[in-house]
Amino acid sequence: MSRLQPQSTFTVKGHPDWMAVAPDSVWVTSSADNLVSQLKAADNQLGVTISVNKPCSGLAVGFGSLWIPSCGQHTLVRADLATGRIQATIPIGPANSEGGVTVGAGSIWLMTDASGVLARIDPVTNTVIATISTPAGSFCPLFADGFIWITSTENNLLTKVDPTTDKAVLQIPVGKKPRFLTYGADSIWTLNQGDGTITRVSVKTNQRITDVAANIPGPGGEISFGFGSVWATIAKKPITRIDATTSRVTSQWTGAGGDSIRAGLSSIWLTSYDDGKVWRLSPASL
Repeated sequence: MSRLQPQSTFTVKGHPDWMAVAPDSVWVTSSADNLVSQLKAADNQLGVTISVNKPCSGLAVGFGSLWIPSCGQHTLVRADLATGRIQATIPIGPANSEGGVTVGAGSIWLMTDASGVLARIDPVTNTVIATISTPAGSFCPLFADGFIWITSTENNLLTKVDPTTDKAVLQIPVGKKPRFLTYGADSIWTLNQGDGTITRVSVKTNQRITDVAANIPGPGGEISFGFGSVWATIAKKPITRIDATTSRVTSQWTGAGGDSIRAGLSSIWLTSYDDGKVWRLSPASL
């Protein structure tokens, strides 16, 4: 990692963690300091900050808002993307601090209980309009290709939920202890914390295509898709790049940094959890 030259380095209070890409900026949480911070892409400056009690379990952008799960208050906070003003506090919280929140099919989706309860939130009324049963130990939902896809860390499964019926319609076995996931190249890619592989599942056939030997086991980490590649991160192996055409690792960077990664706004955005930094990197350098 010491060989890389970031396009920009942002200093963020506490331990920067979850990120979400908005049209003109990236937002990042710092649970230790109860903050969510805006990183402006146009001038590489810090922008608005939002006070949230222990933000955790992902971030999502949609309906002109930033959606922030709070582990401190066990709520879902809605904030205005332009001003950071709190628009609503919804009395449901994340099932696990290592989870996610997603936007799609006209709704916000959040796992709210370790038994496998998926909540569907209406952004017009800011209320839960449906709850859906999924396998226990499911924490990370992702909207892709018209469906909600959810990993079950406990059961080594990827569950497919149909938002037109609010029912789980399929379960697909994946690697050991899957947690974070991303979508790209007509596939869902799951980061499997138990064995360090990344499972690729076709959204067209619902078939498990391959398990990529990424060699990044362990807790934490993240995964994202962009620029024709899958990007994964864990501590001490901050960047692993997988070519979506071949499903093979093309580069892997070791050293300081890592824990959350996003592709967007012509860049790769990588947190360095331990030293309070977010790096903006050129994909061409990786």
